[in-house]
This record gives sequence, C-alpha cells and structure tokens, in this order.
Amino acid sequence: MKVRVYKTKAEIEVLRFATRVSAAAHCSVMRKIRPGMKEYQLEAIFQYHSYYHGGCRHQGYTNICGSGCNAATLHYGHAGDPNLRTVGETDICLFDMGAEYYGYTSDITCSFPANGKFSNDQKLIYNAVLKASKAVMAAVRPGVSWVEMHRLAYRMMLEALKEGGVVQGDVDKMMEVNLGSVFMPHGLGHLMGLDVHDVGGYLEQYPPRPTPAGFRSLRTARTLEENMVLTIEPGCYFIDHLLDQALANPEQAQFLVPEAIARFRGFGGVRIEDDIVITADGMEDLAGDTIPRTVEEIEALMAEGQQEEVLVPQLHAQQKLDQ
Repeated sequence: MKVRVYKTKAEIEVLRFATRVSAAAHCSVMRKIRPGMKEYQLEAIFQYHSYYHGGCRHQGYTNICGSGCNAATLHYGHAGDPNLRTVGETDICLFDMGAEYYGYTSDITCSFPANGKFSNDQKLIYNAVLKASKAVMAAVRPGVSWVEMHRLAYRMMLEALKEGGVVQGDVDKMMEVNLGSVFMPHGLGHLMGLDVHDVGGYLEQYPPRPTPAGFRSLRTARTLEENMVLTIEPGCYFIDHLLDQALANPEQAQFLVPEAIARFRGFGGVRIEDDIVITADGMEDLAGDTIPRTVEEIEALMAEGQQEEVLVPQLHAQQKLDQ
C-alpha cells in the first residue's frame, strides 16, 4: 500500500491525461446543459465525450449528477433512482465525474447554474467554496499537514459565509465549536490513483484518524510528501438534519443567522474538486487551466454553449406535440 501513495513520472502522466480528458468532458456538459434535461442525460454527455474524444472507456466511480436539492446528497447517484431528476431552470448543479485511463482515475467536481447565470445566493455559496479551494491550493506543499489544510478550508469558508450574512460572530469561536462541519461534513480530499479513494491513508506509522465531525471523514491525516496525488474538494451544503442539529445546539446556533439558514434550505450544495500532485515546492493542478472555476469563467463558457443547438429528445417531442 505504501508504494501506491507515491506516484512515478509515468503514473502522473497517465493521471494528467485522464484528468484533462475529464476536464474537457465537464466543459462539454456545461456547454450542453439545458433546463428540462434529465441528470442521466448529462452523465451520458460526459461518458460520450470522455470515451469518444479521450478513449476513456470506463469511469472511475459511479458518476454523481446532483441538481437542486440532490446536490446536498454527497454520494447521490447510487440510489434507487440514480441521476433521474429533471433539471430545473433555477437549480444549482453539482456534477462529480471522473474518467479512467489504463486503470488510473481522475475525480473532478464542477458546480454551476443550470440556466448559465448564477443567482446572488448561488454566487455567494460558490465563491465561499472557491475561496477555500484557492487558499488550500496556495498552501499545499511537502511538510504540510492534511488535517491543517482541512481546518484552513473551514476557516476560509466560514469567513466568506460571514461576509454573505449566513453566519455571524467571531470566526475563531466558530472554529472552536467546529461550525464548519455543519456545512462541510466530509473530508477535504483523498489520495487518488488506481482507486479513486486510493490506499495508504492510515498506515500504522502515520497519524491516526481524527475524531471531530468532518475531520473524522478525512481519508488520510498524513503530512504531504512529493509525488502524492490527491483531490482538493471543499464544499458547502445545506443538509436539513445537520442544520437542525446545529440550531438545537446553543454552542453552534449562536453563530447561525436563522433567516439565512431558512432561505437556503432546499438549495442543495456546491463542491469544487481538483486533482493535484505534490511537487518539491508546492503542487501541480493536473487539469492545468482547462476547467473554468470563477463565476465569470463559468458563465462565459455556458453562454457560448447556449448558442449551440442541442437536441433534447423529450423536449423535442413536446415541441412537436405543441405544433
């Protein structure tokens, strides 16, 4: 298992290829999405692009195509009605999909508005997650604790949520009561390679699994080393039972703005996930600059796509009936 933690140059090149194919496939989905599509149709666009254009026959895991409230289900897509919902006009979409090449997988999540234009609330949450993502990507390097990177993501996200009026009070005190875990109950990321959640995260001679909520979902607590390949995937979700628990806990409830929390119920969630390799002095984003990440970049790509004709079978059939 220890051998699989550190990737060779050849392995990194294969992972880089799989990641860039997947990045292009995600862009194709963002260009072609139309409200009224089924989530599985967007999954099919991703699968088509990654196989037809990249030769990636298989996916590294069950694709997650959550729209609207489904975006708050962390591993949505495995359920009895997988990726079956009809995408609504005002939905936020959270699509976690990664193609596999020669046994090595990518793992990318893109979040974007179904209609191509972020609402103010969507922009608020998206930019909170983006702030966390950028902070972690700037901080990772050999010798850095992955647990501390998780903590950094929480802090950056809470600062942005405070600026947006979702939470209130002292961010240091929010960190003391682990408020970040209410909005991001999963770990910051994981080792990646032959398995999407690759092995070696908790070997005997390395730090044990942390116990606090959110932190205990980390798939490794190791100190980062050169040639490790990991995902960085902060997220912000509005999950009813976690919000209810926090509102019932005076230590956490004091920091929540009830009106804002009520407004965001049913919103879903946002996740931004990138695949990186740790280098001697920092990290390399394996996708390069091929994925639009800012609000402006996403809206520009989707505006281009809306100029293209996309045949949606069920919408086309309804149009014929209406004629």
